[in-house]
Parts: sequence; C-alpha cells; structure tokens
Amino acid sequence: MKKRLNRPLISWLNNTANRPRQALILAMLWLLLVGIVAFFWHLGSISLIDETEPLFAEAARQMKITGDWITPFFNGETRFDKPPLIYWLMALFYHVVGVNEWAVRLPSALAAMSLVGLGFYTIWLFGLHTSAPMVQFEHRRYWLSASLGAAIIALNPETIVWARTGVSDMLLSGCMGSALLCWFCGYANSLPKIKLRWYVAFYILIGLAILTKGPVGIVLPGLIIGSFLFYVGKLREVLLEMHLVVGGLIISAVSLPWFILVIARNGNDYINSFFGYHNLERFTGVVNRHSAPWYYYFVVVLLGFAPWSIYLPVAITKIKLQARSHWQKQERGYQLSLFALFWFLGIFGFFTIAVTKLPSYVLPLMPASALLVALPWSEPIPYQPSWKYRRFFYISRWLNVGLVLILAVAMFLAPGLVGVDPAIPNLRQLVEQSGLPVIGGAIWAVCGIGGATLLLSRQGQWLLKLNIVAFIAFVIFVMMPAAFLMDEARQVPLKELSAIASSNHVANEELVMIGFKKPSVVFYSQLPVTYIKETNAGINYIDKLLTTKSASFSAMVLAQPKKLVKLETPAFNSQQLGEAGAYRLIRVTK
Repeated sequence: MKKRLNRPLISWLNNTANRPRQALILAMLWLLLVGIVAFFWHLGSISLIDETEPLFAEAARQMKITGDWITPFFNGETRFDKPPLIYWLMALFYHVVGVNEWAVRLPSALAAMSLVGLGFYTIWLFGLHTSAPMVQFEHRRYWLSASLGAAIIALNPETIVWARTGVSDMLLSGCMGSALLCWFCGYANSLPKIKLRWYVAFYILIGLAILTKGPVGIVLPGLIIGSFLFYVGKLREVLLEMHLVVGGLIISAVSLPWFILVIARNGNDYINSFFGYHNLERFTGVVNRHSAPWYYYFVVVLLGFAPWSIYLPVAITKIKLQARSHWQKQERGYQLSLFALFWFLGIFGFFTIAVTKLPSYVLPLMPASALLVALPWSEPIPYQPSWKYRRFFYISRWLNVGLVLILAVAMFLAPGLVGVDPAIPNLRQLVEQSGLPVIGGAIWAVCGIGGATLLLSRQGQWLLKLNIVAFIAFVIFVMMPAAFLMDEARQVPLKELSAIASSNHVANEELVMIGFKKPSVVFYSQLPVTYIKETNAGINYIDKLLTTKSASFSAMVLAQPKKLVKLETPAFNSQQLGEAGAYRLIRVTK
C-alpha cells in the first residue's frame, strides 16, 4: 500500500527531473523559500543586539558620516578589531536603504545566501560523481540531493544566527566557503578556460576574505587545499595550473591597498592591535576570558549543526580516509566528499588548537558539514554494497530520532532552565507566558514520533525531509517569536531611551551609562557615551563633573533605577527623562 502511495510522487519527480527548465524553476523557488525563511524574513525588524553588533553598525555609520573609509571608529576611539569590508558594505547599504537594522544585517544575509546558491550548484554538478553503480532515479537525485544539501547549509542554528547578525563572521564564512567551492569547481573542470575563471573567482574571494578578517582568510583555505592536494598526490600538478603568481597578484590587488593605507596612517597602533592582539594572541592565548576545554567544538558542532550533526560520523566514515590509493585513482570530479572532509577537519582542527575559543569561529565549517551529510544521500542505502555502512546509517537515523526527542524534552523544560539576565529581571516569567517552549516541544515531539514511525515502516529515506519541515516550522513559530520577545524586553527599552536622549540632548551635554556597557546606545542616540561599570565610580564621576564644570553644566545618566538612587536627590538636582524596561534616563544639573 505504501509503495502504491509513493508511486505518483516518484513519477511526478521523475517527470520534473526530465524537464530541465521546470526542474530549475522548482529548485530556484525552493532556494528562495529556504533563504527567505532562514535569512531575510524580519531581518530588520529586531533591534541591534548588544554587545557586539552595534560596534560594527556604529563604526560603519561613522564611515558614512565622516567619509573616512580607512580608519574605523567607535565612540570616538579607533576600532582595529576587524578589517573594513564589513564596514564598507554596511555603509553602502546605509546609502541604499537608510541607517537601520536592515542595512546592518544585509551583508551577512547575502553572504549566507551566496553560500546556499553556490553549494546547490556544486552538489548538482559533482554530487553524484561517485564510483557506485548507476542506480534507478539517479537523474532525479541530481536535483533532490542538491536541494537537500542547500537546505542543510541554510537550516542549522549556527548559520541562521550569524546570518541574521551584523558582524563579520558570516561574511567571512561566505567569502571563504564560496572561495573553496569555486576552487573545487575549477579543480574538477576539464576545460582550461572555465577552470581559469573559477580560479580567478577563488583568488578574488580570498582577497575579500582577508579584507573581512585578516590573515585567517588565506591561511585556512591554504591549509585545506594544500593538505587535500598532498593527500591525492596532485600538489605540484594543481599548483602549476592555478597560476599562483597571477593569483597572488589578484589577492594583493584586492586586499593589500587598505592595509598599506591604514598602517601608513596609524602605524604601530594598528599593527600591535590587529596583528598582535586580535590575531596572534587569540591563537596563542586566552583573550577576553574566552577559554574552553579541548572538546568545546565537539559540543558546538553537535548543537550548532543540529539535527544534521548526528549524521557526521557516518558520513565521515563512509569516505574511508585511510584508503588513500583509492582516492588517488579517482577522477577529480569524484572527490567532492573527500574535499569537504578536508575542509571540515582543517577548520575544526585549527580552532581546536587555538587557545581562544568562540562558537562563531567554526561557522566556516558548516557548509562542509552540509556537504558531508547531503552527499551520501545521493546513493540510496538499498544500493550500498557495504552492510556495515548500512547498519551504521540505520543507527544514525535512530540517533536522529533520539536527538529531536531530547530537543522536545529540553523545550518543554526550558522555563526552568532559563538563567538570570540583569537586563530582563522577569525573563523566566516571560518565557512561561509566551507558550513558545510548548510550541517548540510539540514541533520536535511530532518530528521524533513521525521519524520513529517512518523508520519502523521502512520509509527512513523521508527522515531528512521531515527534519527540514520541522526545522522550518521551528524557525517560523518559535525562533522568530522568541527573538521578538527578547528584543521587546532587552533591546527596545534601550532603543527608546536612546531616542529620548537624542531628542533632549543639549550642546556639550555628556551621556553617561552606569553599570552596563551597551554599545547600541551610541548607535541609536548618535551621541558619544561614557561607560562606567561600577555604580560608586559612576556616582563619583558625576559628582566630580558637577564640582568642576561651569554653572550651565548638565549630564544625562542611563542606568537601572536602583543605581540612580543617590543621584535622584535634591543635592544632584535630577530630572527624570524616561523609563523603559530595566532602565531609567535622568538629567542631573549643577
């Protein structure tokens, strides 16, 4: 009965796959749907998230205002953390769509979308190039495996979060991932002119990756490609065909001019800050208390790439890295899964060795993870010759079911697991009242129960598709409402009080924030802000200003109400300007 039910669908898929134009249109519509849901839906509807995102947004706004496209500034101080490409793109979008959240996040969203599109193309072109025998419905799988791989590139927590955040991480992942995919397209192409075009695209994207985050933009791709070529025994052959001298000139032309200009203007201050602190020290030492144990990225990948991460062990095992002689005999187009493995291991190993650890550091390996998971699906399990592999894959499917059921339980228990956030004193109550944990738990429970039903009825080939449907539902009905809930409680009050500060500001008046460092206040008020962490130090600072400044002096102070008790007395002549959320804005005058 089930086979009869599946026949019309299989027949329709075959008919579609045999009509290239119709198949292409359906694939493009699918990519558009995935991109909109994952990256662009309500992209600019949520306030900038403290503390990192407003740093980038404000530095770009300063570039737009001052016309200084060389030295980034934030709050009156130089910001040498990152090269300028992310700032340039944000400033460009400021001119197009205005100074707002859309413009801040568009570079990240577009970078993610480019990865999805190029990933689809690469899997479609090379995904079925395997040594396995020809199988029934193979033509259909050109489209389905590519569509599946593109969806997995987009629909994982790590990619969605950073694609919706206006920082440089997703832009680096987009440039680096696109560069590696372009390189493989050139490597696997047999036509010299087409091969050269792909290599040129690779070199340009490497230059852009360097302009996004510095040396890591070339070190990691070089490590990945070099180790891959050495393994397949084609290092000298491919390096010669890549025209490295020309490539070096292209990379230099794209990336070096800005570095030369910024060093000429800022000298050792830039060299010591960017190359010393933000690159060398991050790799060799702990920066900003971002330390973690050696297994840290195992947990990050497991959760950040969930639920697909459960298939990574079986996908990696299938490649049989120990069979080097086998891979050396394969044509280049057959080696996409092997290249994806070197891509994954190169980034994972590099940042595991690095002492400073952050979840965003392994974002560039997510496309490789998606390739590893999607490519084995191109060869249906019934046609696999290895019984051990079939059993391993079968176990992975049950682990998939177990993982989503664990996610369901975690969602139901979420209100009790919520921590303390000083900016949202009633966070646990808000989470409980929202009903989102129940909705999220129900989505994953249905996915888990449905997945178990599919496996028991021997319809496991639909499990990945069920995961995709559940993930899209989770994004629409849980992740986005949760983002709005957190924004309303955490960021909107700061945004409102920043607008009040901007509209009430008088000449030479200082804006002081006590107890918190929220860079979004600088962006939304468009005023310089003095940040003081300790309450007593802040009170003393205001008191000192009152005793040393002229008779017309005034200052605006933004803090939690309990931190303003000493200032809201007749001695400080204070006036309340506004209160929202956990914050209050007052003016003190001499």
